[in-house]
Amino acid sequence: MLERLQSLEDRYEKLNQLLSDPEVINDSKKLREYSKESADLEETVQTYREYKAVEEELADAKAMLEEESDADMKDMIRSEINGLIARRETLQERLKILLIPKDPNDDKNVIVEVRGAAGGDEAALFAGDLFKMYSRYAEMQGWKTEVIEASPNEVGGYKEVIFMINGKGAFSKLKYENGAHRVQRVPETESGGRIHTSTATVAVLPEAEEVEVEINEKDVRVDTFASSGPGGQSVNTTMSAVRLTHLPTGIVVSCQDEKSQIKNKEKAMKVLRARVYDKFQKEAEAEYAAHRKSAVGTGDRSERIRTYNFPQSRVTDHRIGLTLQKLDQILNGKLDEIIDALILEDQAKMIEQAEAQ
Repeated sequence: MLERLQSLEDRYEKLNQLLSDPEVINDSKKLREYSKESADLEETVQTYREYKAVEEELADAKAMLEEESDADMKDMIRSEINGLIARRETLQERLKILLIPKDPNDDKNVIVEVRGAAGGDEAALFAGDLFKMYSRYAEMQGWKTEVIEASPNEVGGYKEVIFMINGKGAFSKLKYENGAHRVQRVPETESGGRIHTSTATVAVLPEAEEVEVEINEKDVRVDTFASSGPGGQSVNTTMSAVRLTHLPTGIVVSCQDEKSQIKNKEKAMKVLRARVYDKFQKEAEAEYAAHRKSAVGTGDRSERIRTYNFPQSRVTDHRIGLTLQKLDQILNGKLDEIIDALILEDQAKMIEQAEAQ
């Protein structure tokens, strides 16, 4: 581990030299590339430097202890040594986490797709609850939410809602939301007071830039149609809604949220690009996908990951066995406690895998 850290520090110093080179300063592509690499290494290098400083202080303190004869001074030095050892252990654990290979998608914006699954109207209402939960969470993080496509039903829920969350690091936190979410509650329409179980599925896709996935215009069929509201009735007479079909993969995306056909096409293309990227990435990086799944289960959208139990005001994440009696807070967007626990579990398993190799 220390050899790898030293090589990263050497690279960091080399990058700082390159960033002062007039040739690099005048090359915007290289400047951007080296600046990003330097920024990505900075925390690891600074932590490693602090670790080395603590090691030096520890060696000096141990030497002083050997030379000191005064009992009170020896006690003071021993206390200092114990503090330095504790600090060294903390830094070692931090460095293990910093050396975990970073998910290349972590800093990206996300496209979230929430769909009502089993449970009819109740599932659609729950899909609406999840949409509000993620919107409020995004707001708390200082991120921006933009609806791309929504299919509301007559009772105020959503058969499907697709939205983008723009914010640095959005994917690093929301990727753990992939899967089937289950709700247990008494529906308002249930006169007998019986608890019903319904589900909604959540898919979280990293936004794909044009340079990452090239979609040829001739491979996309564009259909236009009039926007419709709940129940399918037409809500306007202009052909503003857009449906895109990617012929090579068969992926279909519709968007009717905007009144402008051009804006709907732009939004639909973002979703299409993300879905195509997601498909190709899963096929091309099977080993990586298997690794992610072995960690905390971030890949399988059919996997039941969480239960929201209304009668007991309880939320349980089944992947890590975490239960919180904070249903109202969580549905109001306070997801940090769950997401932080999932990240820690993911990191612990990846450290375990790295140490086993």
